Amino acid sequence: MPSFPKVRLIAVGKVKKGWLRDGLEVYCRRLPELEITEIKDSTPEKEGDQILSLLKSSDRLIALSAEGQMFSSIEFADFLSKADSHSLVFAIGSAEGLSTTLKQSAVEIFSLSPMTLPHEIARLILVEQIYRAKTILQGSQYHK
Repeated sequence: MPSFPKVRLIAVGKVKKGWLRDGLEVYCRRLPELEITEIKDSTPEKEGDQILSLLKSSDRLIALSAEGQMFSSIEFADFLSKADSHSLVFAIGSAEGLSTTLKQSAVEIFSLSPMTLPHEIARLILVEQIYRAKTILQGSQYHK
């Protein structure tokens, strides 16, 4: 099995809905490779600056935005399997989205759906898909 990378998620705002927090907790327990950092809501420009300030020079920033590239779960697993360990950082913005500057700084822009998703739900979907990618790479039946 290819090694599974450490992954960071920088997300704007707190998850307020209990059922979403519960779901995130389930997947976070299953994903010790995942670190989530929450930053405070402000403007997309200030949020973008704060996200950029949290990056190391070796980090590969992946912005989540509706206009980004979409993957199947298997394609996403393949992408993660080829990633350098400790360098993947996903960014999810607030309801206002991510700043143009942040998107231009990203090495990739991914989309979870062509539909607009609330940022709290996008966070849960991304974390579940990271877990699903791990199980695909391990050959688990979870994916089926």
